[in-house]
Amino acid sequence: MAGLAAAFGSGAMTNSIAEIEHTEVILATGTNTTENHPIVGMMVKRAVRQNGAKLIVIDPREIDLVKYADIWLRQRHGTDVAVLNGLMNVIITEKLFAKEYVDARTEGFEAMRKVLEQYTPEYVEKISGVPAEDLKKAARLYAGANKAAILYAMGITQHISGTDNVKSCANLAMLCGNLGIEGGGVNPLRGQNNVQGACDMGALPNVFPAYQAVTNDELRQKFEKAWDAKLDGKVGLTIMEIMEGALSKKIRALYVMGENPMLSDPDLSHVEHALKNLDILVVQDIFLNETAQYADVVLPSACFAEKDGTFTNTERRVQRIRKAINAPGYAKADWEIIAALSDRMGYPMEYKNAEAIMDEIRTVTPSYGGITYERIEKDGLQWPCPTPDHQGTRFLHKDRFTRGLGLFHAIDYIPPDEMPDKDFPMVLSTGRVLYHYHTGTMTRLSAGSTERYPESLVEINPADAARMKIKDGQMVKVATRRGAVKVKALISERPYEGAVFMNFHFHEVPVNQLTNPALDPIGKIPEYKVCAARVEAA
Repeated sequence: MAGLAAAFGSGAMTNSIAEIEHTEVILATGTNTTENHPIVGMMVKRAVRQNGAKLIVIDPREIDLVKYADIWLRQRHGTDVAVLNGLMNVIITEKLFAKEYVDARTEGFEAMRKVLEQYTPEYVEKISGVPAEDLKKAARLYAGANKAAILYAMGITQHISGTDNVKSCANLAMLCGNLGIEGGGVNPLRGQNNVQGACDMGALPNVFPAYQAVTNDELRQKFEKAWDAKLDGKVGLTIMEIMEGALSKKIRALYVMGENPMLSDPDLSHVEHALKNLDILVVQDIFLNETAQYADVVLPSACFAEKDGTFTNTERRVQRIRKAINAPGYAKADWEIIAALSDRMGYPMEYKNAEAIMDEIRTVTPSYGGITYERIEKDGLQWPCPTPDHQGTRFLHKDRFTRGLGLFHAIDYIPPDEMPDKDFPMVLSTGRVLYHYHTGTMTRLSAGSTERYPESLVEINPADAARMKIKDGQMVKVATRRGAVKVKALISERPYEGAVFMNFHFHEVPVNQLTNPALDPIGKIPEYKVCAARVEAA
């Protein structure tokens, strides 16, 4: 959706975190907010308990937010597009949509409406398992609000239909006039603290900083002039494509920085073969993680408290970080390591300090043009902030979309890449738990987190456990077409019958040996959230 590309392409919230507390309806889908984003989760609970907000939860797992929800739509894994299309079918059929907004600010409505005609509540119930009457109630609740916010996270994006899922969320928001208003929006919640900043700075294979296309000759020439270097106009490779390239020797060297693919990427056996096939692997990190153990060279970097710079969070807010203590041993700030390496390779990076880099960022990144260290000394600023007198942007698309009119997309449901069968009759989904973070590189070194959640567990529905004669705390084997792991069972109502859930924090139980590397064809994101599995007593 070109009008929303800067926000959705970068995974940025269209609105601000504080607005969540003061909206009328919150639709949370594919986000276990209280465990993955506890501060935002607290605001959602406060909005419901103290400010009278209504909450719709769309999730196959009985997450904590369900306790606060007015309506819970428990869909089968991977059926998000069908459910969202069903909501819009009801809203259009019952004439609950924002007709004036649609007429004045959007295009493509008729093409979308035509596709939505078949997604009646009854049809959607057959695909998703969501009762037709519940779907109708949720549609009326969302459409009836003056302002309603959609929150989503990796439960929406980590599918082969992830891009379609995000576009469907945008369709729903535009249909009800909830984009470009305070308290509304489509708000992806970032999985790590500075993922937003990394994307803003061009850490994607197809763009320069501020999502300026590498294929655009005029933009590329701007950066060539600023950096005094010749730049390639070809789109680069994504993480999964890099691994394939390593296997074929198209990629001979890999520099991994602040990432741990040997625990976080799908089909880990495949990743291991790829890393071993490289001529050289360099890892730059604060700890010797699982990937670093395969490295030819490890470059020790400073942690957040040992360096100066900025982080940009999920609501597009650029904030200062300040050095509080010296880094141990030979560890240096990431920018110092990169600059020193660049110098030795013949391209001098003569930055005096982190602030000098920020000054350069302002000159080549229009959305950061007005952001200086002085201006964010106390409070951060939200991009776009194009000029020194601009106060930042709390919510996007206030009067118009970037492309002019917001574009509706006509999207059909496609099933997940792998569906249960007689050999693998269950669905496996993966995610995080409250007490650990990502691949556990930091949290598993913390006594408190480890004490609260000391080992990997697989959640199994009581009906499945009874059928398979599995008891709580018993060791079980979870297998998919890519491998098997042994793990302790947690009998729980959280997954529905026929589904199991595992976290990926523990290297002793590397669940990503099991997950499916099938990719969203546009976003190139693997389908972590659903694959066919078999569970049996170990």
